[in-house]
Amino acid sequence: MTLEYQFNMLCNKHREGSHATQANRRAMLKMIAEQLKVCGYNTFRMSPSDLKGRHVNKLLEQWRKDGVSTGTIKNRMTVIRWWADKVGNSGAVQSNDTYKIEKRVYITNENKSISLNDLDLSKVDQSIAQSLRLQDAFGLRREESMKFQPEYALDGQRIENAKYIRLKDSWTKGGRPRTIPITSDKQRQELRSAYTQAAINGGSLIPKEKSYKAHLASFERITSALGVGQTHGLRHGYAQTRYLELMGFDCPAVGGYRELTEAEKAKDKEIRMQISEELGHSRINITSVYLGSWSKK
Repeated sequence: MTLEYQFNMLCNKHREGSHATQANRRAMLKMIAEQLKVCGYNTFRMSPSDLKGRHVNKLLEQWRKDGVSTGTIKNRMTVIRWWADKVGNSGAVQSNDTYKIEKRVYITNENKSISLNDLDLSKVDQSIAQSLRLQDAFGLRREESMKFQPEYALDGQRIENAKYIRLKDSWTKGGRPRTIPITSDKQRQELRSAYTQAAINGGSLIPKEKSYKAHLASFERITSALGVGQTHGLRHGYAQTRYLELMGFDCPAVGGYRELTEAEKAKDKEIRMQISEELGHSRINITSVYLGSWSKK
């Protein structure tokens, strides 16, 4: 059996993460098998459990020669670590620092948020329109908003006094379930609308007659026509709104630079960590993409 075929078997056995996460992992492992073959390894006789440090070093050498970006290399290393973990050989892969993989630069202070206010969603598929409104209200990723099931999300709470929504691991990037606080009437209104639409669809915001893949294709066509691309800017808008609510003034991506007091710096750090968790990240530095940084004038 080829290495690629065995990677497919490994992916079939371990299905952690969302649909997109699994698909990306499978595609990346296919690419890695092909590159190992090009690098001179006999992938017809190699199995996933044969992973050694020399394989990782050779791949890194090739990626650097090809000019692959730091972010892409880190994503590929995440998949290699997944591979190593699943075959019980985590020690074959060292830390990014050991490999001298640079840290990503997140700071831009550019406002990349988008707004639904100027869009007429009444003329588009209402399941997709509702997913967009949930992205806007709760900072959901695209897949999370499509797979959203109000019944599950509310966790037995009534909409009028619910404190949070919960997201299932199969909806989220990396298979990390999380909760998001409910803090506004706008969020409650969107939950009511989502409940109505999900009831029509059979429980979620994907119509019962469609697969996720088919609905995603429709979603991409519509959002492209609307000019909102992959809709990630809606998450930027959510993060910026939350910062204003919690901090009392705009983040640097919106309001520009200002000097913070020591107390404000401490509060800023705490709030950024909270927003990072609400967005489904666990790193405070990623918030600079959404909010900008006070260190950049």
